[in-house]
Amino acid sequence: MSREVHLCSCNRTIAQDATSLSEAAKFAGANVAKTYDAMCQYELEKLSAHLGADNADVAIACTQESRLLGEVAGDSPKVSTIRFFNIREKAGWSSERNFATPKIAALIAEAMLPDPQPTTQVSYSSAGETLIIGRTRDALAMADVLKESVRVNVLLTDADAELPSQRDYPVVSGAKIAVEGWLGAFEASWQQANPIDLDACTRCNACVKACPENAIDFSYQIDLDKCKSHRACVAACGEVNAIDFARAGAAASRGAKFDVILNLSDQSFFTQHQTPQGYFSPGSDPIARMKALAEIATLKGEFEKPKFFNYKSNICAHSRNKKTGCTQCIDVCSTKAISPKGDHIEVTPQLCMGCGACTTVCPSGALTYVYPRVADFGARMKTMLRTFANAGGRDATVLFHDEGAGARAIAALARSGEGLPARALPMALHHASAAGIDVWLGAFAYGATGVQVLITDDIAPQYETALKAQADVANTILAALGYQDSRVTILVPPPGGEGADRRERVAAQLEGRYAHSPSPQPSPPGGGGSGLEWLSGSPRGLAVREPATFNLTNDKRGTLDAVFEHLLRHAPTPKPVIALSKGAPYGEIKVNADKCTMCLACVGSCPEGALADNPEKPQLRFIETKCVQCGLCEKTCPESAISLAPRLNLTADARKPRVLNEAEIVGCTRCGKPLGTKQIVETMIGKLSGHSMFMDPKALGRLRMCADCRVVDLYSEEKPLDIRNVKG
Repeated sequence: MSREVHLCSCNRTIAQDATSLSEAAKFAGANVAKTYDAMCQYELEKLSAHLGADNADVAIACTQESRLLGEVAGDSPKVSTIRFFNIREKAGWSSERNFATPKIAALIAEAMLPDPQPTTQVSYSSAGETLIIGRTRDALAMADVLKESVRVNVLLTDADAELPSQRDYPVVSGAKIAVEGWLGAFEASWQQANPIDLDACTRCNACVKACPENAIDFSYQIDLDKCKSHRACVAACGEVNAIDFARAGAAASRGAKFDVILNLSDQSFFTQHQTPQGYFSPGSDPIARMKALAEIATLKGEFEKPKFFNYKSNICAHSRNKKTGCTQCIDVCSTKAISPKGDHIEVTPQLCMGCGACTTVCPSGALTYVYPRVADFGARMKTMLRTFANAGGRDATVLFHDEGAGARAIAALARSGEGLPARALPMALHHASAAGIDVWLGAFAYGATGVQVLITDDIAPQYETALKAQADVANTILAALGYQDSRVTILVPPPGGEGADRRERVAAQLEGRYAHSPSPQPSPPGGGGSGLEWLSGSPRGLAVREPATFNLTNDKRGTLDAVFEHLLRHAPTPKPVIALSKGAPYGEIKVNADKCTMCLACVGSCPEGALADNPEKPQLRFIETKCVQCGLCEKTCPESAISLAPRLNLTADARKPRVLNEAEIVGCTRCGKPLGTKQIVETMIGKLSGHSMFMDPKALGRLRMCADCRVVDLYSEEKPLDIRNVKG
């Protein structure tokens, strides 16, 4: 299969000649089939004619016109696969575009990589059964629009308009409304707040005419402030039984299942930052309401989305024996998809939106991101950095951003004329939180001198906190190893502005990070001299002397072990033991030998196998590289003899078992049989010495005997021992 690239200068706005573009493609292991100035316009036929050899793997450097160009390429029998990638906003439209050849080579190389391995799918089934919640006027207007597309149900929160004379859909009223679930599986509950049950009401108007206070109008709800409890309406309703004053309130709890929820009320039925699929809460914004209506009309049938995570319960450090350890994934999840379940957690895949924050903060790797996998993403990053370096690029910095607002911010910066620096390699993630310390430090091991993570202000606030905490750990390690000015920076947009201003503010933040250097002789990116520096709060960092050749894997701790080893081997100032702050996922535990009774409860509580006993002798042993600092051992210890000490130990001893405590075995004072550890025996005697049963020194002394000898000693004191009556 041939690999060919089609490049376009976008009406000569990308200042790259055909020779440099061809060189860039060669570094990426591909051939430039043709270069264009306007392949989407007057050169469209030329593109069709030059779609290369049979069974070609084609990459086209244009995302703006991917629909049009895809139709042209799709009609060619010579094309096997086709993909589109962006060099215009990412490299060509930049004040450093004259030095962007290494970067373009990296982007081409990325485009030629195979697609990530598919993952399992999460299914949704929806018949379109929709519940609209809101005031009468709003809810009925939306229901009338939707009723031809989906099955509509209306739950009124207040009566502020007449009900229509024609019943086209069920209408009920209620208060204390609660909703839970997701697309195709919502459950709504409410209490009937008004004596008139709108679902049973025939709208015959008998109650309206009968009410002496005019407390009932054509909304068919009783104004309880006007009602004087004559109950004439009840009599008028008769056997229809739609009016029951005793039925309203807590006793009238009702509920039903729905596929879609459209909430027009002021009440929020979900407290999490990101609400479930199938739930719409557009507020009073007419445009948002129109978008919601359009999307709801399409939600009938079977739907699928990727299952973004994989969970290994056997190494989860959440809980053991009703003691809670790590809760980081639960705390960071913005969709409430993660909840405790016994000693482990439960992830509801229908609620998971794929942000990946849980996998980023998970210290053990029990939760891993699978769409794409870390191995797939690591291959992209490794390929781009290697191609960039081979093409003459220097001081590469990786910019992680999400596929939505982050990508739009980069495009907005490019349109402003500033653009990204030639050494900035943008890498798109499904979400900015989907990569963490294993990927970031992997970038440094592959030769990057900096890592930036662009987050937008529409993400959950806990994501920013979590990413900054992870960055602090990474930066502490890099600084301790002597990688001067190499750091992970979380780019946060400045405060202020709403709605449409967000994209511009994020772009402004990027532009502030890529400012002109005051240096009269700046270090040229990619071998040139542009006068721009990627400031990001620091000068250029130091790179490893030799980029790593290993691949990142889906085993988080295993990947980090390989990354740490490589960074240490090439460190300017090697420091094998690095102090870390509280909450870091690496460290040792300290045991107070004076308190520890060697009960070994901590061994049973450790989910990672970092703590172990010795079958040959009473010892508590510890393997530091396995410890995730979850704190379960500390909380389990009945003597409070354990404390955590965060640090990163890169010595060989950290992989070997070491003894934290060992105990002396004491024997029975009568027969010498091993009785237990000295600490346990002394602790037991100390606790029982004041008990009334052990005031006699002889009784207390029997605690130092084995069970058989206690019986023998007791019988010997009271009467001559008849050995035939002694059991055991």
